[in-house]
Amino acid sequence: MAAGSFRRSIASQLSKVLDLPPENLIKSISAVPVSKKRNVADFQLSLASVKENSSSDCLAQDLHLQAQQLAERLKCDSVVSAISAGPGTVNFTINRELLAKTVLQQVWKDGSEYGVKSELFSTVPRQKAVIEFSSPNIAKKFHIGHLRSTIVGNFIANLKVALGHEVVRINYLGDWGMQFGLLGVGFQSFGNKEKLKSSPLQHLFEVYVQINKAAEDENTKKLAKDFFRKLEEHDEQTLSIWKQFRDLSIEEYIRIYKRLGVHFDEYSGESLYQEKAQEVLKVLEDKGLLQKTIKGTGIVDLSEKKDLSTVSTVMRSDGTSLYITRDLAAAIDRMNKHSWDTMIYVTDKSQSNHFQHLFQILKLMGYDWAERCQHVSFGLVQGMKTRRGEVIFLEDVLNEVRSRMLQNMSSTKTTKEVQDPVETAEKVGLAALIIQDFRGLLSSDYQFSWDRALQSRGDTGVFLQYTHARLHSLEQMHGNAELTDVNVACLQEPDAISVLQHLLRYDEVLYRSSQDLQPKHIVTYLLTLSHLAAVAHKTLPVKGSAPDVAQVRHGGAGGQHDPAGLCQPSCVTTGGNTSLQAEEPTARLSQGSKGLLQLHPPKTQHSLRTAAPDPVKHLFVTFPSKCFKSKHLSI
Repeated sequence: MAAGSFRRSIASQLSKVLDLPPENLIKSISAVPVSKKRNVADFQLSLASVKENSSSDCLAQDLHLQAQQLAERLKCDSVVSAISAGPGTVNFTINRELLAKTVLQQVWKDGSEYGVKSELFSTVPRQKAVIEFSSPNIAKKFHIGHLRSTIVGNFIANLKVALGHEVVRINYLGDWGMQFGLLGVGFQSFGNKEKLKSSPLQHLFEVYVQINKAAEDENTKKLAKDFFRKLEEHDEQTLSIWKQFRDLSIEEYIRIYKRLGVHFDEYSGESLYQEKAQEVLKVLEDKGLLQKTIKGTGIVDLSEKKDLSTVSTVMRSDGTSLYITRDLAAAIDRMNKHSWDTMIYVTDKSQSNHFQHLFQILKLMGYDWAERCQHVSFGLVQGMKTRRGEVIFLEDVLNEVRSRMLQNMSSTKTTKEVQDPVETAEKVGLAALIIQDFRGLLSSDYQFSWDRALQSRGDTGVFLQYTHARLHSLEQMHGNAELTDVNVACLQEPDAISVLQHLLRYDEVLYRSSQDLQPKHIVTYLLTLSHLAAVAHKTLPVKGSAPDVAQVRHGGAGGQHDPAGLCQPSCVTTGGNTSLQAEEPTARLSQGSKGLLQLHPPKTQHSLRTAAPDPVKHLFVTFPSKCFKSKHLSI
């Protein structure tokens, strides 16, 4: 990792002055974010972070004064060309030619693994992670509330896989409970087998709505209880109906997941744990943890003083299990089956209390691994409506985003004809949807805006797709060639340096996301990179420049210019089969492209080159492919 070699060099010099091991200083040295101010340093040492990890007397003074004193004791060398002090920081500027050469060579060498090989991850053990996400309710349409769980869980899974961890993706379905009693009775009254086969989720939803209206009737309630009782007793005919509902629902879910680019390793569900939940209740009773209330329900006392001020209900008065009891059984079963190192549940924040109780009960039962369970919560999306009104189902949203994107494309004069505009509109629109969701903290509620999400300019998914498609278009036109020796002395313009500086930060961005599981760090990085590329293509032309300058901006020595004077090599991350080039953002959308939010890394190294609408080509610098085809943001 380019940044790693610079951090190690700086740490080596600092260790001699501070009398601290270099490895203790590495994580305190960070790349400086790109600024509109010119001539900013490349790295800075935070004295506060060093002080936290050290009892050294030399760090006990005022941090600002300390920074000045430390800067005076350090010397420039072949790597560092300038050293200065800031508020509590010591700033280091890297030799500009060395910066360009090292970054370019490192990206070419690492390819799709650029950033992942950083020493920042050297102390992070490879683990097996079980991630439960999405988890819709069987026989109900995929509610929009499950969208965030699906895309957030998928992001976390992709990020961990990209960093070398083993991941098991589990979809824990709500496929058991009294609602199936109602649904079974409802289908006998209102069901249609043909509609069930053609549109299972829609039809079952309609049946469920109808039977709920009739559920006030005592006879209907009795019938529903009888149906569910037969289900729990494994009555063959009743189980057959339930299984048909479950199988058809999963088929429909898989179709929707395919539109989202999501897959699972395991479809689980509450139904698998009805018997094991009874075993959990027996263990709780044997350990003296299960207490009975006056009404006969089973509770576990979670209060510190054991005064029943905080309890969790785990059993109904009739002895049957509850949702949390089945969750306890599922957690134990997953440990026995997968021997995981960490298990992550991705749900909205309203379930935070549930998971606190779940983890507490597991610990009381003697399962120390409960400390390695984690609940990743997220806020609510507000204001997501179709043109017809309030959105209820996810598929409505997917159809809406496709429709709106198609309209935007058709209304833009510069949009060129594509073979499959519907698929293009869906993939670009979906990227827009996800980027808007991932721009802020997951725990925050946010107000959704179709207009803001689908803008072709600004910090949007459409803008990212536009940047990706523009670069991909160049690759199609000019092919792919490997970077060879170039005169990096010619790559010293401020806009070129800004791109190089930004590339230095990639491993830190990955590391931060890996620690807090927040996608916003990577999204912000990608948006900034896209803006830097847009600036560079305006200010660093190849055509009309001196040969050596044109060569380094072009991307390498030895390339042959075509008759039109175009630069040949364009090692841009591809997103699909073809890409279309035009003058405006909405026109350069990859036809059939999965876009920048993909799961699989490319097989070749890639580069970043910006493009103008005319034959004039611009800055071509090597670039980590995963930034524009990020498996970490896979949808």
